[in-house]
Amino acid sequence: MAKKKEEIQKADFALGKENYRLLIIGFAIIILGFILMIGGKAKSPQEFNPEIFSFRRITLAPMVVLAGFIFEIYAIMKKPKEEVQE
Repeated sequence: MAKKKEEIQKADFALGKENYRLLIIGFAIIILGFILMIGGKAKSPQEFNPEIFSFRRITLAPMVVLAGFIFEIYAIMKKPKEEVQE
């Protein structure tokens, strides 16, 4: 009888530990993408710095951010492993 009460009181979370780890990794990938976008500022407003149109800022960084968001979706949708109860 006491065992049933423990089972009833045990909260079932929608996501498991692995899902939360994957969510943190995905968040880090997104942050990395935004860090890659930083830079390219001209020294004065009268100057033009073509560095703002570099491959890293225009192509690579948005692809990294998009990959991070796709990874986040995977982390949420991944089915948590069932634990063996003794």
